[in-house]
Amino acid sequence: MTASATSHTLAVTLGDPCGLGPELAVRALADAPQRYEQRGEQLLLIGPLAPLVRALEGRPRFFEALDAGLGLSEQLAVRGPGAYFVEPKGLAGLDYPPGEAATAGGLAAGRSLDLAVRLAKAGVIQGLVTCPLNKACLQEAGFHFPGHTEFLAEGLGVGAKNVTMHLCGPMPAAPVPSAVPGEKQPGEKPPGEKPPLVLRVSLVTTHPPLAEVPRLVTREAILRALKHTADFVERLGLRGAIGVCGLNPHAGESGRIGREDLEVVGPAVAEAKAAGLNVDGPIPADTLFHFAARGRYAAVVAMYHDQGLAPLKLLHFGEAVNVTLGLPIVRTSPDHGTGYDLVGTGRAKLTSFVAALDLARRLVG
Repeated sequence: MTASATSHTLAVTLGDPCGLGPELAVRALADAPQRYEQRGEQLLLIGPLAPLVRALEGRPRFFEALDAGLGLSEQLAVRGPGAYFVEPKGLAGLDYPPGEAATAGGLAAGRSLDLAVRLAKAGVIQGLVTCPLNKACLQEAGFHFPGHTEFLAEGLGVGAKNVTMHLCGPMPAAPVPSAVPGEKQPGEKPPGEKPPLVLRVSLVTTHPPLAEVPRLVTREAILRALKHTADFVERLGLRGAIGVCGLNPHAGESGRIGREDLEVVGPAVAEAKAAGLNVDGPIPADTLFHFAARGRYAAVVAMYHDQGLAPLKLLHFGEAVNVTLGLPIVRTSPDHGTGYDLVGTGRAKLTSFVAALDLARRLVG
């Protein structure tokens, strides 16, 4: 297999290496290296080496280490599909206590993200999967960002106000054509079986106090979320409108329960329709999510965090994927934290990490 057979390069940052990141990467990626060749994929792990080796627990290394001091683009260009690893400068020899919050873990997460940003800006990687980090440790280490989203948005020159936080359930597996007539294949549903409930939710606001939400729900913010979500839905090849939640109960009841839906949300939806987007709303959230989960809407745009993520996590807790829409590269992440209490126990579920990796591959491909 030659370098010319490579179709794309994905990076995986290990996040806080004291948490679940190294373990998730090893458990999900250590077997079946031939799959990289089948996909034409280079997968580049970024983070400190020692916690990754610790997570291997005696397994052979499934990756080839590259030199951070040399041009990574050139090193990857002469290699074919496969799994590779690079340790950012300044991380070797530090103490990364497993299962504990430590400033070294924040430093590793920040430097790994910084390297991923530089690789993205240079066109070396087309997608990024980020393992969980500890926001407090990240800031203690001198990286003054609330988290991944803001770090990447600023580093890639977009700005935190110009991206959209989106979470979604895992995509159903596509049916595989059968060589045997009548044989059931993975992803194929028996006749009459109902499809799984799936939600895809974008947020107009992310983590402000609830009292500040009405001020932040502006026409511009709603239009940004709608345009990003429409692009995402199109890239996934999904059909159906985007449902837009009302801010107030019952979508304001024509102004009787607050005027935001009448004066802000409704006009934003009308403007999006005039621009050619397939959108519908504002719709009362308690009604919209019922129909969206059953496939009437390809995605939902919610006005604030708990409005959108409470129903999503009811269906997809532990298996959802966090996607940052509006970046110049694909970015996905498992929808859970560092999981310090699960490190080394073998009890951490791979579902969300695998779904994040699968979605990144789908969007890049």
